[in-house]
Amino acid sequence: MEVVNAIGRRKAAVARVYVKEGNGKITINKRDLTNYFPSSILQYVVKQPLTTLNVAEQYDIQLNLFGGGFKGQSEAARLAITRALIKINPDSKPALKAEGFTTRDPRAVERKKPGRPKARKRFQFSKR
Repeated sequence: MEVVNAIGRRKAAVARVYVKEGNGKITINKRDLTNYFPSSILQYVVKQPLTTLNVAEQYDIQLNLFGGGFKGQSEAARLAITRALIKINPDSKPALKAEGFTTRDPRAVERKKPGRPKARKRFQFSKR
């Protein structure tokens, strides 16, 4: 099997993933998954599509992550892995879609408006 690649985004984070047959090693920016995401919750988020399909030990995954924070990066990685798994086996799409992994979360930071301190915050009102 050749290398399958996909891309995932969340907020300002972008994840490019390269999936090939292997024994379940996940590398992020040339570091191990447990080093890059010390939090077990974020490790779980990245592995969700693999555990849903019970293929965690079948593929080696190499991720390039940049932008955003660790939460956005982990969710971008999840979307990228999901898209790569669907490219490998289109029959797995209904199971991943049922879990909600195929949907790109469109929420992003609202832009700052002119004449305001932040996007919606206003300066303090003074009556006199």
